[in-house]
Amino acid sequence: MTDADADGLVVRGGTVHTQTDRGTIEGDVLVVDGEIAAVGDVEAPAGATEIDATGLEVTPGLIDAHSHAGMAEWGEPEDGDFNEGTSATTPHVNALDGFHPRDEELKGAFQNGVTTVSARMGSGNVIGGIICSMKTYGTVADRMFIREDGMKAAMGENPKRFHGEREGRQPSTRPGVAATLREELMATEDYVEAREHARENGEPFERDLGRENLARVLEGDLPLRVHAHRSDDIMTVFRIAEEFGIDALSIEHATEGHVVAEEFAERDVPAIVGPSLYSGAKYELRNITFETPGILHEAGVTVAIQTDAPVLPQQHLDVCVGLAVREGFPEEAALDAVTTNPADILGIGDRVGDLAEGTDADLVVWDGPFHEMDTRSRYVVVDGEVVFDRERDDVDPREEYAW
Repeated sequence: MTDADADGLVVRGGTVHTQTDRGTIEGDVLVVDGEIAAVGDVEAPAGATEIDATGLEVTPGLIDAHSHAGMAEWGEPEDGDFNEGTSATTPHVNALDGFHPRDEELKGAFQNGVTTVSARMGSGNVIGGIICSMKTYGTVADRMFIREDGMKAAMGENPKRFHGEREGRQPSTRPGVAATLREELMATEDYVEAREHARENGEPFERDLGRENLARVLEGDLPLRVHAHRSDDIMTVFRIAEEFGIDALSIEHATEGHVVAEEFAERDVPAIVGPSLYSGAKYELRNITFETPGILHEAGVTVAIQTDAPVLPQQHLDVCVGLAVREGFPEEAALDAVTTNPADILGIGDRVGDLAEGTDADLVVWDGPFHEMDTRSRYVVVDGEVVFDRERDDVDPREEYAW
């Protein structure tokens, strides 16, 4: 790819959606040392690479707040490296240790404008492990890593199936799922109390990695991110969060979130909605609709839109937004749902999600409004590097086809 940032990069003359208080402007974006250096009428350093964006639209790189890209690779068995199925509760595992930068899903992502994903553990376990915000372009996971952004948990049919149906152990029912989560949180409260007592009295204490990770959830350092489709499961999550004083929380999928939109708003809990372009493969998806993001937004809920890749290809995040707009999600909120909102939910807004000076130089040049069906990414920049140039890199699939 082009190491344009060696002497700087200027994206010249586009319609720039800054996603800051400046709004949308006609102007330039200057990139220096991998960061946004200036937006507006800028003077490029001598030797800088220039991209002509005249008549084109410039946005921050898109963010998918719920993805398994890099974790559930193409051609891998169904469970891949994102469900540690040896127990219904695995808070000790970390997505970073299973993230593969060469996953083809990531290539499709950055080529089509998705520059950051929250790489998730799966929903087979009631507690799945730590999840991480990652860049989609790179060769070494540690250099693509942004931050640990949450602890994965799951309600409903998936943990019931993975453990009750397959293994004949708790949980096999929805009450069993809820009880399993409560048991782990209660045991962690006891662990924290014993740990603090040992510290205060200078006594030896045997640490436990999973308990240490869950202690971060109870202390508010690590948000609890809960897979929940049905409205009753969503309310169970709210109930348990209130019991344990967990305020750092998000609901993932929120398929029936529109049924309890006011409950989200009352608690100020964000919803990461999707994938809505999906058949009724499970009973709990029977009320799936692209109207959900619009109804939640109207109620005052912070909404992000996700693909759950590879359930939907990561590259089609923009298509999911477009379909939500068609079904009532406000067009003026469309870009927020895949930039500033997920950045805020994931706690990475200081790095990505807008084109403010000092943030990472992740941006996309589109040949039209990003969420419209006939719009394509023209250029993609990650950390100041031009990682995709459609004129140069777009390949006729017939040329790649071979036995």
